[in-house]
Amino acid sequence: MVAALLTSGCGFKLRNDFQLDPRFQKVRVLNASQKTPLTETLIKRLDIYSADVINRSNPKQHHEFSVPTLFVMPERLERKLLSLFPTGQVAEYELLYYCQYQLQMPNGDIQDYSFELTREYQDDPDQVLAKSRELNLILSEMRRQAADRIIRQLSKNKYQN
Repeated sequence: MVAALLTSGCGFKLRNDFQLDPRFQKVRVLNASQKTPLTETLIKRLDIYSADVINRSNPKQHHEFSVPTLFVMPERLERKLLSLFPTGQVAEYELLYYCQYQLQMPNGDIQDYSFELTREYQDDPDQVLAKSRELNLILSEMRRQAADRIIRQLSKNKYQN
């Protein structure tokens, strides 16, 4: 009990243990195409924080403009060569995942945000199927990390009413 009091008294919080700003308990999520993996992941992650997500699939709520709107831009992935095998085949890549979005508040202010995530990925030409699955897993994890970062940025109380 003493340890719990000491850690809570110093401001310690568990990772991802924060409250979503009340202004974002209802948010519209839009993107260029109907469904993208990042948008799907973002909607699932917002659901964890009990946010009411309005998207294009709900036509009754499509014309509601009194809620913040997230415009998720298409994600972009680049691979940079890091190292080669002695045979000249690629041994290791750096994956660069670029994320851009805009936040439009009900008062009309639009704010642009962008960030990049990086990961290293080791390739093995002898195990193409396994490495393909590993790459898909890494991309899924990067999308989850990007969605969490967007939510953390929303939870910072720096947006104006």
